[in-house]
Amino acid sequence: MNPGILYGLGAYLLWGMFPLYFRLLQRIPALELVAHRVVWSTTLIAVGILVAGRGKAFLSVARSPRVWIAHSVTAVLIGINWLVYVWGVNHGRVVECSLGYFLNPLVSVGLGVVVLRERLRTAQWIGVALAGCGLVYLAAGQEGFPWLSLTLALSFGTYGLLKKRAPLESVDGLFAETLVLFLPALAWIAFRETPSQGPLHGATVLEWTLLIGTGIVTTVPLLLFSMSTRRIPLSLVGFLQYITPTIQFLIGIAVFHEAFSIRKLHGFALVWFGLALVLADGILKSARRTSPPRSSPNG
Repeated sequence: MNPGILYGLGAYLLWGMFPLYFRLLQRIPALELVAHRVVWSTTLIAVGILVAGRGKAFLSVARSPRVWIAHSVTAVLIGINWLVYVWGVNHGRVVECSLGYFLNPLVSVGLGVVVLRERLRTAQWIGVALAGCGLVYLAAGQEGFPWLSLTLALSFGTYGLLKKRAPLESVDGLFAETLVLFLPALAWIAFRETPSQGPLHGATVLEWTLLIGTGIVTTVPLLLFSMSTRRIPLSLVGFLQYITPTIQFLIGIAVFHEAFSIRKLHGFALVWFGLALVLADGILKSARRTSPPRSSPNG
């Protein structure tokens, strides 16, 4: 098997298991969790860059104000995404979180139309329309407006759009983003924690280990993803990405036993059908683009 496929599977499987990890830290408020995630991720990536001898290379490209302006915006977006996701997981809304990541490619299509002035093909229009109907159907029922799913989809979709134009790529980009968030995160931890009280007062060894481990669970999937995208076609990467929300959806239903009404099933089904149309259209277009031209009967 192509190593790139294995790397991609590893990344998306790890991302899919995130609800199990963060649920072990359910006692800790989401903002504290994200602050620690930022601090430990920054520390781990900094050590990795220094060990790899890439410190000077990073500093040379990070001197431009344009770099920090661009990555400050992406840092805010990924910070919002992390915060909303952790809050959703630890408040028993894993299924809604999974919907957000099912919606993400559809949001990317919409952003392509609005921001990049791209033109949609018929199948894409139908897919986006079905997903929109699914969201309206969910919002019109007793389920309430799916703000959590939309926030995750919009924040990550916009993050992906801006990352394509950002000066730094992969690990360097994530390092710049976590550096932007590092001081605010550290200040928040210092403000909230005192020797006698605070969210982490009386935290167990396991909780501290898991908090420090957030740096690992943030960076390892990213590295696997980066190695995967260098070795396999982007269309295959796009197909593999649905592993993550599928696993999260199953965890929410089968492990955490979250309520999943018939109405919610109908709304999800509309989104899934829309997503399937967009995905199938993309696969067919990719196949036509890569297929060899037919030879002429006359030679």
